[in-house]
Amino acid sequence: MSKRINKAAYKPVGVLLGLAAGTIAGVIFRQVWKVTAGDGEAPSATDEDRGWGEILAAAALQGAIFAVVRAAVDRGGAMGVRRLTGRWPN
Repeated sequence: MSKRINKAAYKPVGVLLGLAAGTIAGVIFRQVWKVTAGDGEAPSATDEDRGWGEILAAAALQGAIFAVVRAAVDRGGAMGVRRLTGRWPN
């Protein structure tokens, strides 16, 4: 029973952390893309002036950054919940 309550209580926190992670990852990606590609804006998949290689490289980089930021934010959130409640969110 307490696991359900703990999970239910963590759900809104997890959603907010996910939104924050997406925002943070987007900012980091744009900065990394500027530095690595020397271009101000990353290509979109439908940009006909960009080649497959550039588009797929941008997507891979964006995905990797998002996954790392999301994992770090989720882990930090879980640790914060444990510090506050004494229980790990399940």
